[in-house]
Amino acid sequence: MATTNATAPKGAPKKSQGFTGIKSGFSVILVCFIIAEALYVFGAGHMSNFHAEGVTGFHFFQSQEYEPAGIVGTVYKGGFIVPLIWTQFIAVIALAIERAFAIRTANGKGSLGKFAASVKSALKQGDVQKATDLCNIQQGSVANVVLAALTEYKKQQGEDLELEKKVLAIQKTVEEATALEMPMMQENLPIIGTIVTLGTLTGLLGTVMGMIKSFSAMAGGEGGANSAALSVGIAEALVNTASGIATGAAAVIAYNFFTNKIDRLTFAIDELGFTIVETFKTTQK
Repeated sequence: MATTNATAPKGAPKKSQGFTGIKSGFSVILVCFIIAEALYVFGAGHMSNFHAEGVTGFHFFQSQEYEPAGIVGTVYKGGFIVPLIWTQFIAVIALAIERAFAIRTANGKGSLGKFAASVKSALKQGDVQKATDLCNIQQGSVANVVLAALTEYKKQQGEDLELEKKVLAIQKTVEEATALEMPMMQENLPIIGTIVTLGTLTGLLGTVMGMIKSFSAMAGGEGGANSAALSVGIAEALVNTASGIATGAAAVIAYNFFTNKIDRLTFAIDELGFTIVETFKTTQK
């Protein structure tokens, strides 16, 4: 991760700073739960979403006693599982935005492709200082790793060691610098990956609970099923099914999108690290 100048060792390469992500995923989920619960109770549960003549405003959970007047009221009938699914959906959106800023910081200020091409061109010309200057301009995780490798490159040029040991030192520097940058890029992605499965399972739980209500309504009452209770159970099942699928789908899209972005960053790091090592081998022979 990026370090401040105050904590960086003397003589260490200057690393870029910027947004490195939210460290506490639990805090994000907690805030999302509060938002989801407020939307469910004060939004979907408002009496205007139900057929309740003479009743206006908000009444704590009394909305369950009335028939829904539209899709919002039907969603409210989904029960307590609905805000749990909404929590996960909002968390996916929030963490996706957070990851977008973090990955943007990791990419740096300019085009990553152009940066990689410029660094390789500078190294091909033997201009290590120009490559270093490009890293200071680009900034970001890739530039940080390359900058650390170039610093070690310059250091090893003055060392009286075997070529193989010098190359190993540069490779080790690249690996260590990459290991420091990867946590920032992958922060909170495991949470999104968990929601991929958890969102669908939570929706399935709501579906089962709704179907239980439906079957109970079919078995109860004199002379046949209780149609009102039956419709409530079916509505709960369908709403939770749809919400769970939507949440799982959003999580899959976000997870795969950012995983692909990180793969591109790591590929650029590996490519430039290999170029630096090979250039060193060539110039030291």
